[in-house]
Order: sequence, then C-alpha cells, then structure tokens
Amino acid sequence: MFGKTLIRRAVATAVAAGAGFVAIVAFGATVFYALSLIVPPLAAAAITGLLFAVVALVVAIVFLRSAEGDDADEDEEPEGLAARAYHLFRQRPILGTVAGLAGGWIFLRNPALATMVAAAFTEKSHVRRRR
Repeated sequence: MFGKTLIRRAVATAVAAGAGFVAIVAFGATVFYALSLIVPPLAAAAITGLLFAVVALVVAIVFLRSAEGDDADEDEEPEGLAARAYHLFRQRPILGTVAGLAGGWIFLRNPALATMVAAAFTEKSHVRRRR
C-alpha cells in the first residue's frame, strides 16, 4: 500500500513537471513570436533569452533570501512542550511522527509515566539570575 502511494506521487510529480516545462516552452515561443513582429528575429531571440535569464535570477534570489531567513528560525530554542513538538514536526517530520507514536504508546501503557515525562519537559530551571 505504501509503495502504490509513493508511485502515484512520483507519477503526479513527473506529470506536473512535464506540464510546467511544456508551458514554459510555449510561453517562450509566444514571447519570441510577439517580439518578432516588432524587432528582427535575432533581436527577438536575444530579448527572449534575456527575459528568461532575468526571471531565473529573480527566482534564485528570492529562494536564497528565504533560505537565509529559515536558518535564523532554527537557532531560537522553543519554550514549552507544545512549541518543542511543533518545532520537531516542522524540522523533522518522520522523527516527530515516531516520537508522537512512542508518546502515545507510553501514555496507553502507563499514564503516570507519561505525566512525569511531560512535567520534565515543561519544568523550567530554578537557577537564579544575577542582576
């Protein structure tokens, strides 16, 4: 069952990528022929290539800047059990799922132990701050 789902997702991804590629090529041809009506074909080809290069550069810059912003979020230590669980699921979904299943199993087997573990995670340190 897991294999069929994985294969279906892979096929859907390949179809979407192929459709996107065809759409971009068709858009490029449309831009080229529209520019050919105004400028010579050699200039239309150069302008079309330049246009696609600029779009690729803008997309790369946007993704690189968003990747830099994600690193700053990782450095912050989440407080509380819920924030830690959310951070774990967001950064490592498989590990978070396994931890959730293990926690559920512990809770079903021994609710008192689960309460102690939850208290340990939510407990703040009692170190006094010097002013």
